[in-house]
Amino acid sequence: MDLVLLMLSGGAMAALLGVIYAQRQSIRSLKRAQEKVVTEEARVFDFLHGLGEALSGTAKPSDLHALIVKGVQRILGANSGAMYLLGEGATLLQPSHLSKGCPPLVDFPMGVPENLSTDPDALHRHLRLRTVRKGEGILSEVWERGEAQVLLAQDPRLEVARRAGIVCGSVAIVPLQYGKRCFGVLLMARALGEELFGTSDMQVFQTLAEQSAFALCTAEVFSEAAEKRRLDHDLQVAHEIQRILLPSQAPEVEGFEISGVNLPAKHVSGDYFDYFTVDPTHCGVAIADVSGKGVPASLIMATCRSVLRSKAPGEISASTVLRKVNAQIFPDIREDMFISMAYAVLERNSSSVVLCRAGHDAPLLYRAADRSLTLVNPTGMVVGIDSGQVFDRIIRDHTIEMSVNDCLVFYTDGVTEALDAEGEEFGMQRMSDSILASASEGSAAMIERLTADLRNFVGKHPQHDDITLIVIRKK
Repeated sequence: MDLVLLMLSGGAMAALLGVIYAQRQSIRSLKRAQEKVVTEEARVFDFLHGLGEALSGTAKPSDLHALIVKGVQRILGANSGAMYLLGEGATLLQPSHLSKGCPPLVDFPMGVPENLSTDPDALHRHLRLRTVRKGEGILSEVWERGEAQVLLAQDPRLEVARRAGIVCGSVAIVPLQYGKRCFGVLLMARALGEELFGTSDMQVFQTLAEQSAFALCTAEVFSEAAEKRRLDHDLQVAHEIQRILLPSQAPEVEGFEISGVNLPAKHVSGDYFDYFTVDPTHCGVAIADVSGKGVPASLIMATCRSVLRSKAPGEISASTVLRKVNAQIFPDIREDMFISMAYAVLERNSSSVVLCRAGHDAPLLYRAADRSLTLVNPTGMVVGIDSGQVFDRIIRDHTIEMSVNDCLVFYTDGVTEALDAEGEEFGMQRMSDSILASASEGSAAMIERLTADLRNFVGKHPQHDDITLIVIRKK
């Protein structure tokens, strides 16, 4: 090499040294670029790993938003950043996380710049509460068009930031899109004198934004699943509470045999049945069906139970009790809800049953002597739709004399209106057939036969209404 250099002229040697220097500089630049790529890859990996950790753990939405802004800011070497997400109804952008020094791209109250000297955080506090509506500035434009934007230092759209004393070299804004859905926008800013956002920066930025949008979508799914689990747990608790409110076993009433069952269509039921002591010689038996289903109906059911149990003691007139129940429930029940009820008072060691029907399905009376079935249909209207002017006038007691082995069957419309896979109703005829086939075996056997026939008829078709049955058999 030394011999070669000695043989070269001065000009040729200078040229050769220049080439060698340039090559060395090029090698150093390539090494720096390689180191930058490796560092950037490591930061991207850490960022994605952090997103995964946040989603697999119990991170709050605010923590995830901060993680995204800080992570993207670190990867891109930005001085500040912000995330704006679509609010409820997707009609505006709401700030979800802003780092200190983030440039404002929306107007702020006139007094804010003057306050900055004495209160540096005034602008930041304002921006954290400032929403962006459609058609309002560059943030809205990126959101609505779904296209990234880069603003350079003298861009007129940065005038708001300059008025606040924040001078940026460049600002990049990208939409947070995953699939066809936009979650909001992500903003990154570099200070004056820093490298401008270039094509490669924007490619990385948009990739990170897409991964961030995917994380937001996944977090939303996880949140909905967690909420569903909480709701299911609450409904299970409500189911257990309601199960406690329903009678666990029938009372022993001399001269009668009583059985009942409630099969809710959902976790909680709007159907209700109950037995309770009226006085030492009388027992009350009630069945009710609240309009609607689910939690609202179950709450009305619980109210109905409480009111009935408070009004029944000491009163052997069934119609008098239901008049009092209606008077108390009417002022507080929703206009679109009502309760159908049937209430019977049994006297121990007697053949008489006093029945009152408040718009409920007419009970079936089975006569053992001739194996006949008839509907017992005294007048009455549902509870909760009339203050009492009409209700009190038309509802009345109806006395039934029962002989040995006669049965009185109460039911809700969930029995007769149960559907099979073809949409056919179980109907009154099938219910009558079940009663006639099991009436001689006792009240419990009748309940068992009816529910079995219902299950066989319905098959795998889902139950859409609550099912309640009570059988009173004269011994």
